[in-house]
Amino acid sequence: MDLSNVDYKLLKALDAVVMEQSFDRAAQRLFITQSAVSQRIKLLEKHFGEPLLIRSTPPQASHLGRLLLGHYQRVLQLEMELNQQLDLQSNQAQTLPLAVNADSLASWLITALSPLLQTKNIQLNLFVQDESTTWERMRSGEALACLSSKAKAISGSDSHFLGYMEYVCVASPNFIARFFKQGVNKQTLQHAPAMSFDQHDDMHLAFLREHFGLQMGQYPCHTIRSSEAFIDLTLASGAYSFNSRFSVEAHLKSGQLVDILPEHKVRVPLYWHCWQLGGELMQQLSEQVIDYARQVLK
Repeated sequence: MDLSNVDYKLLKALDAVVMEQSFDRAAQRLFITQSAVSQRIKLLEKHFGEPLLIRSTPPQASHLGRLLLGHYQRVLQLEMELNQQLDLQSNQAQTLPLAVNADSLASWLITALSPLLQTKNIQLNLFVQDESTTWERMRSGEALACLSSKAKAISGSDSHFLGYMEYVCVASPNFIARFFKQGVNKQTLQHAPAMSFDQHDDMHLAFLREHFGLQMGQYPCHTIRSSEAFIDLTLASGAYSFNSRFSVEAHLKSGQLVDILPEHKVRVPLYWHCWQLGGELMQQLSEQVIDYARQVLK
């Protein structure tokens, strides 16, 4: 295996397929034919002597492919910074792929990024998913940094503890009157609609199993892939839900929502993972996120 004579045009094709999750869209992005994209990846695989792309739907990078993509993303950042220092392509936005959880994005993350967005020419590419799976986006090479509930650092990266996201279980007064007249207990919870973000979100499931002995399938549960819609549906008396305290504080104060289990809180640790050689701009962004998050996360 030799990186010294790798054609980065071939790595660019691999990156495009994984990022676009399609050979056809990768070809459109690179302004070449789909067969040319396939040929470039085959040449790259021949150079390394093993598959770099799993031809699934959507395509996924192999273990070696993920390592190469992580390297390629960091090289792109360094090249962009050098261009700016040499006053070349100075108007070109620097793309920063980040993997973040929806609750942080909906509450504090944009505020943390705001000072940098106002002064730097940045193009964000955000992968939004559960905090337990964002780590995989970074490990795969698709993201330069991520917000994750996992503490372990990926080799070649740093892990910074930020604090805890606190979640409270809330419902509207109308929902409480309809489903919890007899209180919140195992019997009433079997009939009250709950909510989860996606198949990776086990917060509600784990909570009901631990505190009330309820298993999946023993209660109705919506799947809503939006933090904002979580709150909207709860306000509309369509379900009760776990939401970050950031998101529902104003609704709790106004009485639109009620903390139905004040004795039970869920605290999820958050870590910021970033590559050690991610470039100066990524270092600035990381410092901004870390400093702000540690102020607002208890």
